[in-house]
Amino acid sequence: MILLLEILILLGVILLVLEQKKSGILPFLGRAKHRKLILDSCALIDGRIAEIVRNGFLADELIIPQFIINELQMLADGNDSHKRERARYGLDIAHELQDSAPMEVVIDRTVMPGIETTDDKLVALAKQLNAHLYTTDYNLSKVAAVEGVRVLNVNELAQSLRPITLPGETLNIKILQKGSNRDQGVGYLDDGTMIVIEGGARSVGRTVPVTVTRMHQTVAGKMVFGQVKDMRAASEHRMKPPVAPRKHASVAQRFNASS
Repeated sequence: MILLLEILILLGVILLVLEQKKSGILPFLGRAKHRKLILDSCALIDGRIAEIVRNGFLADELIIPQFIINELQMLADGNDSHKRERARYGLDIAHELQDSAPMEVVIDRTVMPGIETTDDKLVALAKQLNAHLYTTDYNLSKVAAVEGVRVLNVNELAQSLRPITLPGETLNIKILQKGSNRDQGVGYLDDGTMIVIEGGARSVGRTVPVTVTRMHQTVAGKMVFGQVKDMRAASEHRMKPPVAPRKHASVAQRFNASS
């Protein structure tokens, strides 16, 4: 009886392994989940994908749709010189990924005759291949999110990796121009973040110590607000309550007290 039970368990395990192997999923054998990334024309023209891959931050299968290659070729043959140069650069990045990327780079030749726009084709292909989209296109990111497709946007990654500036820190900032208010100046941190500086209008063109007062996060990125350090110290001095002068007794009062 025990031997028969062991045989049945063994047969069950074999059937389970065969079924899992057929579907390509073997979680209990420790197989790593394979992620596919579809690159659009914006990702290739942006070019940072090559540096990300070169530094080992991606270990997935990269998919470049044939209709994206066709779009870049059409732009590269166009009359607009700026678009022509950018499209050629995007084609160079695609070629570089094929030659030097450590992972598999696939040119997907799926034809989608019933879909007109490139964005719709990308979303449909991502659903069909169960893949993620890699793009820097903000509108495509929103459309894909609505359709339930995961998007990797390198611009959002860059925003997340910017150093955090805390209120109270003092930084040396070059004030480049006046702000929207009369007394404000505008400068930039080392990572390109804009900082609006109270009392900075009079110091345009100079580098001054600025004390960070607060930060504001927007959809487009982060803004920092600060105040020229000397002005902040002066305002804090004005806020302190005045010290009452010490009264001294007159000579007559001291004489009367002693008598």
